[in-house]
Amino acid sequence: MADLVIRGATVMDGTGAPGRVADVAVTDGRIEDVTGTSTPTGRRVLDATGLVLTPGFIDMHAHSDLALLVEPDHLAKVSQGVTCEVLGQDGLSYAPVDDTTLDATRQAIAGWNGNPAGFDWNWRSVAEYLDRLDDPGIAVNACYLVPQGSVRMLAMGWDDRPPIQAEMDRQRELVATGMREGAVGMSSGLTYVPGMYAADDELTELCRVVASLGGFYAPHHRSYGAGALQAYADMVEVSRRSGCPLHLAHATMNFGVNKGRAPELLDLLDEAIAEGCDISLDTYPYLPGATTLAALLPSWASEGGPKATLRRLADPSDRERIRYAMEVEGSDGCHGVPVEWATVEIAGSPADASAVGRTVAELAESAGRAPFDVYCERLLADDLGTTILQHVGDEDNVRAIMRHPAHTGGSDGLLAPAKPHPRAWGTFPRYLGHYSRDLGVLSLEECVAHLTGRPARRLRLAGRGLVRSGYRADLVLFDPATVRDTATFDDPRRQAQGIPHVLVGGVPVIEDGRHTGALPGRTLRRRPDGTTY
Repeated sequence: MADLVIRGATVMDGTGAPGRVADVAVTDGRIEDVTGTSTPTGRRVLDATGLVLTPGFIDMHAHSDLALLVEPDHLAKVSQGVTCEVLGQDGLSYAPVDDTTLDATRQAIAGWNGNPAGFDWNWRSVAEYLDRLDDPGIAVNACYLVPQGSVRMLAMGWDDRPPIQAEMDRQRELVATGMREGAVGMSSGLTYVPGMYAADDELTELCRVVASLGGFYAPHHRSYGAGALQAYADMVEVSRRSGCPLHLAHATMNFGVNKGRAPELLDLLDEAIAEGCDISLDTYPYLPGATTLAALLPSWASEGGPKATLRRLADPSDRERIRYAMEVEGSDGCHGVPVEWATVEIAGSPADASAVGRTVAELAESAGRAPFDVYCERLLADDLGTTILQHVGDEDNVRAIMRHPAHTGGSDGLLAPAKPHPRAWGTFPRYLGHYSRDLGVLSLEECVAHLTGRPARRLRLAGRGLVRSGYRADLVLFDPATVRDTATFDDPRRQAQGIPHVLVGGVPVIEDGRHTGALPGRTLRRRPDGTTY
């Protein structure tokens, strides 16, 4: 007798195959049987008539590195049907670190993740961080990417220069150690310091280490604006030269200069894939992006770390150089496009909650100040911890990219800001409801495959990502007629509708739409054979 029988659901198995009505039996955390002919018995039976049963959704781009530790019930994600997240994104995270780099990292990405007072930072290595996630437990499973910017910080600080041989060797050692300790690959944030100071040759050397240990490379590349297509081509070339599989993080084409240019990106990727390159990508189904306010700075203004950045923002001559780079030239931090202050909305400000929800242009107008001065003063007051929404997306590009067969879903969700982007609570139901059911951009079976089986294949998950006998019972039940995101830009912390049940390892975490309090998730670590378990 099974522990649980889910009876009469329409099973979409994660491969893209047509759904079929079947009973699914779960025992000891695994799928025991998927049958449309017999009637299995169970200690508990869940009538799922009218619901769709799929593998749990995999968030390929999550910033829950601290959120999972601070609030391990993780309602924002598990209520969407997410059962696995990939952490360590954009080249900056909290392992590996030492005492000095941990302090700098906490300050540099406080706008992403917060910087909670009294928190116990009792790890330094990747293995210790993963162990911390496992004890006392988390609601969802988690994979980790070695963050290249953090590695560079450990090896050579915040300097904008090529590494000497000893520093390059140290970086290789740190990446290899992180991979051997369970990381699934390496990330970069090539518009964030200090990772952006690495030339492509340096990245290629590190990717050779990642490839040798069965991982993949997930870059936030050097431009999403004026230089976007070249930036994508550069990452493809790094993959080609290193032999490392490539997963392009939040693969969007933003800003007015790229309106309608997604087909050019997809042609570039298709050509590389046809040549034998192993490429995948993720996107979120929204137009605005989200990042830190400091990310808009030109790279030279952030050399030396947060304290040096704050000194430059307070110095009149440096401020004028920064202003010219941002407003006239279009700095690398602005993706090569002169900043438009009306597109930059404050999402989190530790020093001034009244600024949240207003653009820099609006704040400047109400204060009778120049927008750039308001920008600098906001960064100084918030100790660089300001978070923003940036309204620069293009709907045609979003739809075109999500149709690509190499596409997967990633929320890029930041949970800490006072007013987070709604993608943190709504990405996966938005794919299912708005883009699949309402707009027909993807069939429901294909949409499910993009969110489950395909990312599982990229992560090389062993026995996860499909509804198949013997696989782990990471499962979601949703109503195809009512599933939808309810989180909005005005009210972003709202639970999705139409997702009544979510199981992680066979344990109900969402039941009848409510969190059960269970924390059955764990870290999924890369093994020597290259699989992730």
